[in-house]
Amino acid sequence: MLADFGALSSWAGNVDHSCLITEDRSGVGIKRRVQMGRSTLVETVIGWSPPAELSYEVHGLPKVIRRVVNTWRIQSTGRTTVVTLTSDVDAGHRPLQKLIAKIAGRKLGSASDEMLDGLAKNMSVRENLI
Repeated sequence: MLADFGALSSWAGNVDHSCLITEDRSGVGIKRRVQMGRSTLVETVIGWSPPAELSYEVHGLPKVIRRVVNTWRIQSTGRTTVVTLTSDVDAGHRPLQKLIAKIAGRKLGSASDEMLDGLAKNMSVRENLI
């Protein structure tokens, strides 16, 4: 499901719309447009290692945020799969910038929790269908 990069809105409840904006459908360099309420983001894949890891840089956040990278890691052990989502936020090295990064990290953490919940619910539905 994560490898279908443009289909985020089909399982993430906090995403209103998502679509690929590049011709390529997989691999490093593909981009998607993500609409969440009034916010529009462009996400660019910077790490692609199916089925274990996906990393992408998020563009379109407030200018005070220099860089955000989300990394999904998938680890299967027998019948159990563990999925983690880590957000790396860089707002700078000064104390105020670090505070901004911490606040942004908390907001991103809430959004990440919603995406993880959506993924888990969708995977449960898929398992029941199989």
